[in-house]
Amino acid sequence: MQRLLDRRPSLCDTVFFLPHGYTPWPPRGCDPGVFLFLEASVNRCAFLVDGLNLYHSALDAERTTRRSLRGLDVAGLCRSYLHALPGRSAITSIVHFAAVAHHRESRHPGTVARQVAYFTALEATGVQLQLGHFKAKSQACPLCGGRFIAWEEKETDVAIGAGLLELICRDLCDTVVLVTGDTDLVPAIRAARRLDPTKHIVALQPYRRVNRELSRCADRA
Repeated sequence: MQRLLDRRPSLCDTVFFLPHGYTPWPPRGCDPGVFLFLEASVNRCAFLVDGLNLYHSALDAERTTRRSLRGLDVAGLCRSYLHALPGRSAITSIVHFAAVAHHRESRHPGTVARQVAYFTALEATGVQLQLGHFKAKSQACPLCGGRFIAWEEKETDVAIGAGLLELICRDLCDTVVLVTGDTDLVPAIRAARRLDPTKHIVALQPYRRVNRELSRCADRA
């Protein structure tokens, strides 16, 4: 099924028939007797979702709306944005980049089970998962100078950037929608635009994650 979605419509996928009695004139440069076939133009859209960025945005929105939003339907969110994209848009793929927070399990039992259940639900809606990992990092407190351990998500930004370039280089879509507000992806966006200026790159920035530099770099934000 995914191969069918990713396939660009062929020249003969759609034929426009002329009304009875209408005599078509060939366009300038075509010899008489040559039929012109037109294909329906479909804007193939691929969504790359920064899961952690979207998660923290949902937490901020929960404080504002006082509603639980952590079980967000990512596929539904992407579909709801299609009307804002140019042409007749169709989703070819949705990839959700995230990491399992094993380090939180000791203090918050059930964290891993809830994450795995959520990821399973996302996959059931057609979302592809690409998981990174968390890495411990020693940091100093700016007030007292004491050391403490902080956990950082690793590989996500690089994976999203690599995914963006793969979509562009392999001509797997016409528009890439980045669901993130992370400016670390700006160099990857610039590289993708150099590789193929005809592709559209859209930044769908989550609630309270809007960034001016990312907005300026993308075709639309």
